[in-house]
Amino acid sequence: MRIALIQMPVTADRAKNIQTACEKIREAAQNGADFAVLPEMFCCPYQNDCFRAYGEAEHGPAQTVLSALAAELGIYIVCGSIPELAEGNVYNTSYVYGRRGELLAKHRKAHLFDIDVQGGQRFMESDTLSPGSDVTTFETEFGTMGLCICFDLRFEELARCMCLRGAKVIFVPAAFNMTTGPAHWELLFRQRAVDNQCFTVGVSPARDETAGYVAYGNSIAVDPWGTVLCRAGAEETTLYADLDFARLEAVRQQLPILSARRTDLYEVREK
Repeated sequence: MRIALIQMPVTADRAKNIQTACEKIREAAQNGADFAVLPEMFCCPYQNDCFRAYGEAEHGPAQTVLSALAAELGIYIVCGSIPELAEGNVYNTSYVYGRRGELLAKHRKAHLFDIDVQGGQRFMESDTLSPGSDVTTFETEFGTMGLCICFDLRFEELARCMCLRGAKVIFVPAAFNMTTGPAHWELLFRQRAVDNQCFTVGVSPARDETAGYVAYGNSIAVDPWGTVLCRAGAEETTLYADLDFARLEAVRQQLPILSARRTDLYEVREK
């Protein structure tokens, strides 16, 4: 299964961002990709004051364009994320379209990015965004896939739930920053891959030092052994990762972590 990790620039021009995404998805299809994956907030600056203004309701323009493109190219598209307007709220939402353009999955970011690191980054998504409440997996001819967004990856319980549903790959549109990225980006993707014996794929916007929020970049794919298959730098680029599911089965047989779980012990009880 070939994945294109599209680390694209995100500007203040919404229409231009969508156009760029489409051009890069076409290129990915020409290079044999089964999946094209976009970054978190690929059509919107990552700023609280932009989320509602750039938002769209169900069947909005970005969704319509990408659904049609998936059908035209016969490719799966993980549409990074966009600000979704629904029920009077704004959600950070990722959509997945299948080879016929059908909606396969929709994930609203469940864990909002509310951090205040002393001497580093402060950002409060909850000032504008509302949280989702689903564990998201979807089916393909390659098997079950998992989907979450950025800060969600920090919560092992969510990744484990996707894995127990059968997820072979966890897709993570994300936008770590220059505080959290150098410290935790690779660590988290390798850690979740090893813990759950699956592939992890993280796709970030390209870094723009002039932006209000500076993304780390470094889009990455990791195999179930924790080996980094590919990793970008800060620049605009598209990476390709070929995922071999025989590798997943081999790792699970050699290290029986999932089959050896002691679920009879994993409960917090009062003494």
